Amino acid sequence: MQNYILMTDSDSDLPYALKVQYDIPVVYMPYTLDGKEFFDDLGQTLDHKSFFDAMRQGAHPTTSSLSEMVYEEYFEPILSQGKDILFLAFSSQLSGTINSLRAARETLLEKYPERTFIVVDTLSISGPQTLLVLKAHEMYRAGESIENVAKWVEDNKLRAQAYFTVDDLKYLQRGGRVSATAAALGTLLDLKPILTETREGKLAAAQKVRGRKKALGFIVDKAAECIDDPTESIGLVLHADAREEAAKLAIMLHDRIPDLTIRIENVGPVIGAHAGPGTLAFCFIGKERTL
Repeated sequence: MQNYILMTDSDSDLPYALKVQYDIPVVYMPYTLDGKEFFDDLGQTLDHKSFFDAMRQGAHPTTSSLSEMVYEEYFEPILSQGKDILFLAFSSQLSGTINSLRAARETLLEKYPERTFIVVDTLSISGPQTLLVLKAHEMYRAGESIENVAKWVEDNKLRAQAYFTVDDLKYLQRGGRVSATAAALGTLLDLKPILTETREGKLAAAQKVRGRKKALGFIVDKAAECIDDPTESIGLVLHADAREEAAKLAIMLHDRIPDLTIRIENVGPVIGAHAGPGTLAFCFIGKERTL
């Protein structure tokens, strides 16, 4: 039995079934919907469909950071029991919450100086982060040391990729990702930006195409271009209450990359708050990011 705990946060959109299957502790990140604060417990308190239905009806969800004290409440019981921690955090470039996480780590190591507490900035969020967590946990279950697992994640984190497209640009506009003029023009011309996670851990447009069909085709092309070994990892098709289109994308990917195992899962409320209902993504481990 390992003497350390491998943890992550809910911004990974780790599927709840896999969290339970592998008993992976998850720090639940906060968001607000219709003036009420929730914690993203992977769809257990508020299911994903209800969240996106609320957005369709005009709700404006917002996301926020956790305090150092809340992080300490998650971590101290583990350290006090004599176990070390490896925490795989979502990208430092998408929120300042990692500063609270690191502050909690420093405070607790002063109290438990004999313990090891490693934080890895995955430079990812959502599906790519989940894929890193699942691979790391596979190594964890195989008995690899905390140092070896942390090193693998550091060495391979830029190989975790995502390409996603939104259904309505107004949600990106609301979050400041595109201007009002660009959103209006894009809607008029049916432009679909394809977003990706960059080498710096930010979100950026990889391409703009006209129409949903071309957007899905671009995602499939990028997957085929970037995946060297389809048996190395699963692929994740994520959707924001767009299961039929997600199934269609999965079929397109399977036809193009038949040896790849694909799971269809949900986009969580943190990404969903900014991207909106109808968002589709494909996440995989392949070649290193180029942007």
